[in-house]
Amino acid sequence: MKKWVYIVLIFFWAIPSGFAQLKIHTFEEAEQLAVKNPKPFVVFTHTSWCKFCKMMENSTFKNVEISNKLNDSFYFIALDAEDKKDIRFNNHTFQYKPTGTNTGIHELATALATNNNQVIYPTLTILGPDYSILFQQASYIKAQDLLMVLEKMK
Repeated sequence: MKKWVYIVLIFFWAIPSGFAQLKIHTFEEAEQLAVKNPKPFVVFTHTSWCKFCKMMENSTFKNVEISNKLNDSFYFIALDAEDKKDIRFNNHTFQYKPTGTNTGIHELATALATNNNQVIYPTLTILGPDYSILFQQASYIKAQDLLMVLEKMK
């Protein structure tokens, strides 16, 4: 019995205080939720091989303040630019477009992450409830910088 008590205590000790879980929506889910509760969309366009994308996932988006702000005031969507599934959003179906053997990019990633005629990863795009682009940043964003942006967008 004592062994279990120690295990439970160690488990709770290991969990950081203020642990927050970021809610990640699909485009379809966010669009449906926005019908009843309109909020801006925050779209994080990334790839599996991008080191700066991984850094943002493991630092910026794990920040408790960022998670709370995104969960409360926005619909957060993580878009893998190389995802091959069709995405229905804003009355349009976006598709993956191959660019070579085992390479390609999703049309929605092109629409949301193009900066100076080039798709850049990571890109953070904030869309208004009317789907207009309110903010776009193509680079790694630190938690404190993102917090300032989110405060201005509320």
